Amino acid sequence: MRNKLFLFVVVLGSVLASCSSSKSSSSGKMYKKNAHASYYADKFNGRKTASGEKFSNSKLTAAHRKIPFGTKVKVTNKANGKSVIVEINDRGPWVPGRDIDLSKKAFMDIADNKNHGALKVSIEIIK
Repeated sequence: MRNKLFLFVVVLGSVLASCSSSKSSSSGKMYKKNAHASYYADKFNGRKTASGEKFSNSKLTAAHRKIPFGTKVKVTNKANGKSVIVEINDRGPWVPGRDIDLSKKAFMDIADNKNHGALKVSIEIIK
C-alpha cells in the first residue's frame, strides 16, 4: 500500500509540474520592452503585403523588419497597459525610429488618444 501511495504522489507531481510549465510558456518571450508603434494609412488597403496576403486595416496584423511571417506577437501600450495580439504579415516600418507598423484596428484597440499616430509599446513573441 505504501508503494502505491508513493507512486501516486510521484505521478501526481509529474502531472502538476507539466501543467504549470505549459502555463508559463504561453506567456511568451519579451522581444523589445521599449518600442515605437505606428499604423498603416488607409491607402494601403487591398495592396499585397510582403507575405503575399492582401492587406486590410480591419484585421489584426502588423509589419516588422525581422520577425518571421506568421508569428503572433502581443503589443502592449506602455501608457495604459492595453494589449493586442497581431500576426506579422508584412515588412516595415521604414520610418526611422519605428519598430512595428500595426493595422489601424490593432492600433486603435490599444490607443487612448485616437488622434496620435505613434505609441510607445512593448513587443512580446507569443508563437
